[in-house]
Amino acid sequence: MTTPTIAFIGLGNMGRPMVSRLSVAGASVRAFDAAPAALEAVRSAGVVTASSLAEALNGADVLVTMLPAGRHVVAVCSEAYPQLPKGALHIDCSSIDIASARSIHASALQHGLQSVDAPVSGGTGGAEAGTLTFMLGGEDAAVDRARPILEPMAGRIVHCGEPGTGQAAKICNNMILGISMIGVCEAFTLAEKLGLSHQALFDVASKSSGQCWSLTSYCPVPGPVPASPANNGYRPGFASALMAKDLGLSQAAAGDADVETPMGALARALYDRLVEEGGGDRDFSGMIEFLRGMSPTGGETAR
Repeated sequence: MTTPTIAFIGLGNMGRPMVSRLSVAGASVRAFDAAPAALEAVRSAGVVTASSLAEALNGADVLVTMLPAGRHVVAVCSEAYPQLPKGALHIDCSSIDIASARSIHASALQHGLQSVDAPVSGGTGGAEAGTLTFMLGGEDAAVDRARPILEPMAGRIVHCGEPGTGQAAKICNNMILGISMIGVCEAFTLAEKLGLSHQALFDVASKSSGQCWSLTSYCPVPGPVPASPANNGYRPGFASALMAKDLGLSQAAAGDADVETPMGALARALYDRLVEEGGGDRDFSGMIEFLRGMSPTGGETAR
């Protein structure tokens, strides 16, 4: 089987470790980003880079994009699709709105290309470790072709259904995550005021009905889960600004589908406020500090 040549576009906090995993796995990959610093970072890590999108696409039969928003992916596709050979595959790993995802699939079809929407869960830690969960939307043949390309970056690959359903899965999952993290942060904030230690609450809730990923894998206070960002000054694995973005996508999707998601709307409002007050570049578990600041007396009283 011929090894595909991959053009990887988008070398931000997620794209950099993802393309590095591909390179280490022996993939034939050329990376490009409009930011010179991002290019230099992956070049220094041994990844082959291109000086332009056109150079990255030259000879490629697979395009992988990891970009901030739907408009960025649409812009890249409008330039890239005419340059790709018929039958080439586009895998979009960005987290974008469903309308843009579906329009990208339609454009790919018009250009004689295969396409898969493949957003990820796992944050920068998962990208560095190659343990990301990929949520795939697309036709069976395109998904089957995408799997071996994604495997060096993945802990799990799930085919969610037709084109656009990968983005739907990501949006719904992150709405759950945003809501649950706020609930866990609120519980610890209350526990502090009631004189209950962080460890005591964790020991009870992690084995009881309050158990959830936001508590047991990503505890928002230092101590109980040593690998959580709370033990590293809330340096982001998943930044609050990205959570606010994804919650915004969930509310746009809910509006389009005429579905009421009141907790999702509240979670979005709280993360928007956190970002507006300067917390966007900190991990989303830093919501606990924002909630403490909302208290009339503020601060912690127990650990």
